[in-house]
Amino acid sequence: MYSGSVLVPILIGASLHFSSEQMTYLVSIDIFMCGVATFLQVFANKVFGIGLPVILGCAVQAVTPLIMIGQKYDFQTMYGAIIAAGFFVFLISGLFAKVRKLFPPLVTGTLITVIGLSLIPVAFQNIGGGSTTAKSFGSMQNLALGAITVLIILAINVWAKGFLRSIAILVGLIVGTLIAGGMGMVSLSPVAQAHWFHVPTPFYFGVPKFEWSSILTMVLISLVSMVESTGVFFALGDIMGRKIEQDDLKRGYRAEGIAVMLGGLFNTFPYTTFSQNVGLVQLSGIKSRKPVIFSAGFLVLLGLLPKAGALATIIPAPVLGGAMLVMFGMVAVQGIRMLQQVDFHNDKNLLVAAISIGLGLGVTVQPEIVQFLPKTLQLFCSSGILMASLSAVILNLLFNAKHPAPEMDSETGLNEKDE
Repeated sequence: MYSGSVLVPILIGASLHFSSEQMTYLVSIDIFMCGVATFLQVFANKVFGIGLPVILGCAVQAVTPLIMIGQKYDFQTMYGAIIAAGFFVFLISGLFAKVRKLFPPLVTGTLITVIGLSLIPVAFQNIGGGSTTAKSFGSMQNLALGAITVLIILAINVWAKGFLRSIAILVGLIVGTLIAGGMGMVSLSPVAQAHWFHVPTPFYFGVPKFEWSSILTMVLISLVSMVESTGVFFALGDIMGRKIEQDDLKRGYRAEGIAVMLGGLFNTFPYTTFSQNVGLVQLSGIKSRKPVIFSAGFLVLLGLLPKAGALATIIPAPVLGGAMLVMFGMVAVQGIRMLQQVDFHNDKNLLVAAISIGLGLGVTVQPEIVQFLPKTLQLFCSSGILMASLSAVILNLLFNAKHPAPEMDSETGLNEKDE
């Protein structure tokens, strides 16, 4: 939970050139809000909360769009888009519980694949040292640190078991930072300068601004998060022997909408249900909500201690890049795994995925292609995630609305007709 919560603010803060003081606040409050968001989802009531042992953390798919909004506009516009997206999620929670079929594995798998692939260049930039204009970018020292971090994570996944294996990325970050410290690449001054205690402050970076293309971007990202959360809810329901009804989904979406709005108000990020938690519940066999409640409380406590947050900001860029390479690669592969459920013997499905992935990666690699469009349309059309989302949804409706294509069974390799 901690490593997943910390990476997103560090990545966005570094890309938007936050000061060390701002980064400390960003990380600390983000950890705090992850705990709060989890409480909202775990403690179910008639209005919000699904009441399953779920963990909420930062939505990785929001990284690239938020960086784009922050760079093209400012922090306030970024947080305004987050607040508006959270409000949108809360409003459509009941409707989305009915129309989730608009997002079959063909659409979500394509989108998640694009998200992972579009983030990998950012990981490589960090492995090189962070700033491409720096003289040390791509130095042997930076490349070695990034490679060592990746190898540590791989080694733990190969030889370790249980809990240690589940925190492989966190261990990789810690060990990589210790090695970098031995090489003189770590400064503890942000920790020394940080306060021992602080109180979360609404609108820390200023009053939010609302801009339509930024809001639309974050709304689409929120829809993707809702689709992912739906899968997590059903998976956990299956593990626990609990049937997930439409009302359960509605309360779960509402809890996420409130969490996203709070994230914008306290100047952090959108929150979504962590899919990794499904594996942990299955692996441990512990289906009670108590461990999740204690974990959320621990995150809230850590978030009130800036020195704890400041520790995360001293991670060198190459170490962070190594961990990001693994994480974002896994996101892409998760999308590919979802696409395994799709029957690609059907040329229509093949076209939907091919064109959507092509559009998404194309504008990600060459955003200058839209440089002559109006500023608001530039943000819209230069977002690979946004273009892939629209393309996949529209093409899937165009080709498969009347006669939905049978999905491939991931275990037998047969589609419904073959069976």
